[in-house]
Amino acid sequence: MADSEVLGFQHMGLDQRLLQAIAEQGWARPTLIQEKAIPLALEGKDLLARARTGSGKTAAYAIPLLQHLLHRKATGPVVEQAIRGLVLVPTKELARQAQTMIRQLTAYCSRDVRVVDVSASEDFAFQRPLLMEKPDVVVGTPSRVLSHLLQGNLNLRDSLELLVMDEADLLFSFGFEEELKTLLCHLPRIYQAFLMSATFNEDVQALKELVLHNPVTLKLQESQLPGPDQLQQFQVVCETEEDKFLLLYALLKLSLLRGKSLLFVNTLERGYRLRLFLEQFSIPACVLNGELPLRSRASDTESGVARGIDFHNVTAVLNFDLPPSPEAYIHRAGRTARANNPGTALTFVLPTERSQLKEIEEALGGENAESMFLPYQFRMEEIEGFRYRCRDAMRSVTKQAIREARLKEIKEELLHSEKLKTYFEDNPRDLQLLRHDRPLHPAVVKPHLGHVPDYLVPPTLRGIARPHSKRKRNRPFTSLRKLKTPRTQNPLRSFKYTRKKQRTSAPSAKHS
Repeated sequence: MADSEVLGFQHMGLDQRLLQAIAEQGWARPTLIQEKAIPLALEGKDLLARARTGSGKTAAYAIPLLQHLLHRKATGPVVEQAIRGLVLVPTKELARQAQTMIRQLTAYCSRDVRVVDVSASEDFAFQRPLLMEKPDVVVGTPSRVLSHLLQGNLNLRDSLELLVMDEADLLFSFGFEEELKTLLCHLPRIYQAFLMSATFNEDVQALKELVLHNPVTLKLQESQLPGPDQLQQFQVVCETEEDKFLLLYALLKLSLLRGKSLLFVNTLERGYRLRLFLEQFSIPACVLNGELPLRSRASDTESGVARGIDFHNVTAVLNFDLPPSPEAYIHRAGRTARANNPGTALTFVLPTERSQLKEIEEALGGENAESMFLPYQFRMEEIEGFRYRCRDAMRSVTKQAIREARLKEIKEELLHSEKLKTYFEDNPRDLQLLRHDRPLHPAVVKPHLGHVPDYLVPPTLRGIARPHSKRKRNRPFTSLRKLKTPRTQNPLRSFKYTRKKQRTSAPSAKHS
């Protein structure tokens, strides 16, 4: 569609106060999902919309939701204040983002439209008065909203008019299936609904049957990830599993990654193995543990760790394990290069996994599949001096150490569980037994591994690398120190990977 044919916000029949807020956000024109979804939503259609992460899905449902509320209050008969909009999201972080977006869009009509986020960790007694005032929009996770419904803090059966399920493809996979089905029983028979998702998987199809009525499906023909000018995607072929750990050690310990990085693995056991491995080098890490409740799955203080969460200023995503499907790759790589910020996705690949990566490339790259994953070359001989440290750390991370690390987290969850608080008050002996159970030792950390002597730093990187010292051992690896090098100089680009058989003839690495 030519630029002249794009339907602008000013031509959508929106309230002038919304247009003012949109202009203040600096949105000169709608994104593709906004351009297609908003007019249909304003017509009262149910929507099933797929658009990539960071494409503007939140505003695509928030704008018509707010327009509906403002129009109803301005033109309809005077009715009592009631909760008419419900936004369900899989995590409290997404709920906070949705609430922030709605508040930004209601900057000029905040007295007419109020929004409350019930997903926060405050006590239910704190949120009850807010809900008793009957805000226009409630945002929250299915479990939190259902709890308020069951406690009588929330009544939606007679008032709800518009339901939104954001990141719908994650709601079931995050364990909300039964809660969602119960929650839907508390809603009226007729309401308008939007399902927004980055992918159309089986879970979304199941939700479609439960929630939508003759929906319009928007499966936009756009790239599901940002273009190469914003997101650089690389494949790093590693000969062995040991090489993967060695490369990761070098990238993190020498601070070759700028800004914040996220690491993805395919199984929980792998997550703990990687965490314990990094801790051997005084690089603190946390694991998203699906066995624990959402509020305690990760210890990262800035945000949770899961796909579907909008991390702040993530500059690099590392697929330590190859994603099992194109959809999984989208969710992982979509955590970086958000909005207008650049990002990098590095995917570690074993030789036996090249065909699987090719399938992902063809599924996502279309006509440009051949150039989607650029080769990222490392000269392994330059970090051979670290290999003995890597092997030493890997030997320390035994199956028993992994088991004890998982048990330790579960024990901590039991001790701090609000739901078990009453039980322990009635059964203090059980609490004492749990507290004085034998100590768990996930893995013995060897202090000397946390220090990188200068002689081990590759000569070609001594002007770039910033090894983590003991004094920085408390810095989380998700907040790696930014390098004070020119923006055009990427340390990774000067670090070459070559196969073992090529090591004897490979020339030295050159700085870019």
